[in-house]
Amino acid sequence: MTRILIISTLLFTLTFHSCKERETNGIVIAETLYVHQDYQTNKELRNLIEEALKHNEKALPKLTNFPCGGGAGCYDLGFVLTQIIYQIGENEFNQMVLRLDRNEINGLRSLIRAGLEYGDHDNDGKMDDRRFEKVFPILNETLKK
Repeated sequence: MTRILIISTLLFTLTFHSCKERETNGIVIAETLYVHQDYQTNKELRNLIEEALKHNEKALPKLTNFPCGGGAGCYDLGFVLTQIIYQIGENEFNQMVLRLDRNEINGLRSLIRAGLEYGDHDNDGKMDDRRFEKVFPILNETLKK
């Protein structure tokens, strides 16, 4: 009986700790990006999200270059980035971007644009089709340079 309990506990623990997560700190990992991740990739993305929310600018280039599988998965990665911007604020995110060099922010503008257009920030089940220039004007100017 004790042996069965130990094995059951071990299996439960392994199963519980090996599950991917769709959300971290209020940031949703949308479906297409999520389904193409194994546990380790999902964990890496969640760690990068946490670092970005802690205002660690070095997480941004890693997020920008995170493997998203192309197409809709990359739109979903853009959605992750826009959620981070909304959560920490445009000004703070812009300060993080200003501490990076040009090579580190390549691709960031395109991902944010995709995240705003295709993300569902208001949770109504539809893409929002928001425009970068209107939603994040300060960040838009920084990334244009």
